[in-house]
Amino acid sequence: MAQHWQEILPIDRYIVAANGLLNEYDRKVLTFLYQPLIGSTCFSLYMTLWAEVEENRLWSESSTHHLLMNLMGMNLNDIYEARLKLEGIGLLKTFVKTVDGERSFIYELHPPLNPEQFFLDGMLNIYLYRKIGKNHFARLRRFFTDHRKPTEKEYQNVTRAFQDVFASATPGSLQYLQDVSEDIEEAGENKQFIGRNETDPIQIGGSTFDFNLLEAGLNESLVPKKALTQKVKSVISNLAFLYNIDPIEMKNFILGAINPNDEIDIEDLRKGARDWYQFENYDQLPSLINRTQPIAHQVQLTEPKTQEEKLIRSFETTSPLTVFKEISGGVEPSDANLKLLEEVMIKYKLLPGVVNVLIDFVMRETNMQFSKNYVDSIASHWARLQVKTVKEAMELAKSKKNAQNESKNTGKRANKKPIRTELIPDWFDESPKASVKGNAQENDSEDEAKKRAIEEKLKAFRK
Repeated sequence: MAQHWQEILPIDRYIVAANGLLNEYDRKVLTFLYQPLIGSTCFSLYMTLWAEVEENRLWSESSTHHLLMNLMGMNLNDIYEARLKLEGIGLLKTFVKTVDGERSFIYELHPPLNPEQFFLDGMLNIYLYRKIGKNHFARLRRFFTDHRKPTEKEYQNVTRAFQDVFASATPGSLQYLQDVSEDIEEAGENKQFIGRNETDPIQIGGSTFDFNLLEAGLNESLVPKKALTQKVKSVISNLAFLYNIDPIEMKNFILGAINPNDEIDIEDLRKGARDWYQFENYDQLPSLINRTQPIAHQVQLTEPKTQEEKLIRSFETTSPLTVFKEISGGVEPSDANLKLLEEVMIKYKLLPGVVNVLIDFVMRETNMQFSKNYVDSIASHWARLQVKTVKEAMELAKSKKNAQNESKNTGKRANKKPIRTELIPDWFDESPKASVKGNAQENDSEDEAKKRAIEEKLKAFRK
């Protein structure tokens, strides 16, 4: 992932555009439904950009990002991260143009989903339910709903039709028709009418799900290919992302959602996937988590210089899945590894950067084996210590490594058989031995001489 200083600078200019008129009701939807998912920083950025567009207009005046930093009291990195989240959730589109080395941006604000779209989305409503809980979710649903209008059985429709009220133009007025058409065409050049465009729901790209494998596993006699309509495929892609379902598991949910007309009931499909996920995860629902370390818990905000700073920055700006694949030499993680990674981030609530350090440490310490028991022991320990930053995780990993090495060395000393050692006097070396030996030889030669002298005296005495 590119760093923010490569993507945006304070001197870069921007213009805010609105993709349709925004109204006060949109503000309530953003406050109560979107803010719990994107956070207050993203909400503040959207509102600030919205405020730059004058009422009943679609374009703002040109400004610099330096002004935006001063208005919000934030650094450029925080603004850049918030912008990415707004883009991801469908509230903002960004366009850039570079002329003579100078960049200019268009930030196009998109209206939020209306309450009906949001609560029936099948993905955003699940994340919101998990975030705020059952009681608050029900309260918000009541806030954004009202009583249905009375049925036609109770009231008679007496509305007049257009032709009952208005008459067609007289022949004399048709002379103005050509003038009106030309005037509209002339005024329409490089112009657009101010209005409101409906926002499309969030859709996960179909490239992330293997539909070929799914269709190969479905029996044509049970599920005809015509049942996999574009709408059904869109729901399948979202469910696969939301609940981390592979094509083999998805096949079972589809078989359970087929109705007598050989059509796939979308609500039954959603319910089957949700029930399965809750059964597998102890009645819990998935939560919305960041792919990379949140900016609030990043410590390497300047351009890294040392190797350690580069490693910290890499862990902070890379997703755990990418780190896992890089350490594994490009090998895709198994389903068990993916579920374990998801469990670490959701169950223990460890941030992505901290998970990256955990992956790196475990893989190197266990000879590239991502063992569940070992991962759980470290993850639970770091969760109890409330580790939030990459630097804290790296320090804990170093401490654990040193403790393991010290424990190994202590164990080796304890298991080593004792060797008997004798106290050797200072004088015990080769030179004294040679000296003693030379003295002994000299004494032997003197004794021989004395012995020969005595024998000669005895011989002379006998004569």
